[in-house]
Amino acid sequence: MQIDDWNDLRAFLAVARSGQISSAAKTLQVDGTTVSRRLRRLERALGQRLVEQTRNGQVLTQVGEDILVRVERIAEEAGALFQSGAQSRGIGGHIRLSVSEGFGSWFLAPRLPALAREHPELTLELVASSGFLSPSKREADIAVMLSRPTAGPLIARKLADYSLMLYAAPAYLEEAGIPTTPADLSHGHRLVGYISDLLYAPELDYLNEIHADLRASVTSSSIIAQLRLVAGGAGIGVLPCFMGDQEGALKRVLPSMSISRSFWIVTHKDNHRLEKVRYLSDWLAGQVRAEQKLLQPSNGHRSSP
Repeated sequence: MQIDDWNDLRAFLAVARSGQISSAAKTLQVDGTTVSRRLRRLERALGQRLVEQTRNGQVLTQVGEDILVRVERIAEEAGALFQSGAQSRGIGGHIRLSVSEGFGSWFLAPRLPALAREHPELTLELVASSGFLSPSKREADIAVMLSRPTAGPLIARKLADYSLMLYAAPAYLEEAGIPTTPADLSHGHRLVGYISDLLYAPELDYLNEIHADLRASVTSSSIIAQLRLVAGGAGIGVLPCFMGDQEGALKRVLPSMSISRSFWIVTHKDNHRLEKVRYLSDWLAGQVRAEQKLLQPSNGHRSSP
């Protein structure tokens, strides 16, 4: 791949972040025709369609999503040249971050004190719950969601993929035996999971991906409660690896099997360019990059806490 003009990448990045040719043009201080021309030139250079036109604006194709990750990495490296000045100035103001309960409590919360010390003028609200606040309704400045929104005045980019596996307490496995196939889970085993009619996202319906017609007999709307139930010997449960692997007493069950899900950073299109929003979004991206092995450990190998 040969890109002749860095401005083509800047145009693509601006369109990806804003979702609108016109908004990207304002950001770059050029006209919309120039942005469109640069975007088409980049697509020709890559031989791939990166953006599709919808009623709500420009939406990235799957190829575009993959390219965006690489382009953002380039932009971050360029931005690092000016980082010392930004750090000395500090980030201030009030910002609300909505995340899933497990990701917020187990992954983000231990890492936020360093951010708070670095930016004492920043007031950060971490809403870690079973459900998400809505950036489109301005309930949150940033939401880390389990899927990319398909409607609304929103900007979304993939934050990270993560893995989930089956876990159980040693005492439970001694009592009920160790299953060796997914079908074994249907016979003589208790399963821990979500309350089916209280699922706040379809991505949380895991059991049917493991084996048809599996049903949890011990359920909770809280993933942290599920973790405690599994650790207490209530049964076998599906947990994110960044939780299950850090609960040292738990054992992986059917360790060759894993389920993949994704986190998405979602912001309202009107405030995603605010310095504090951009800074926290980039900070989140940096944290997951640094802990990729924790989020996606290899099958059969536990990641270090």
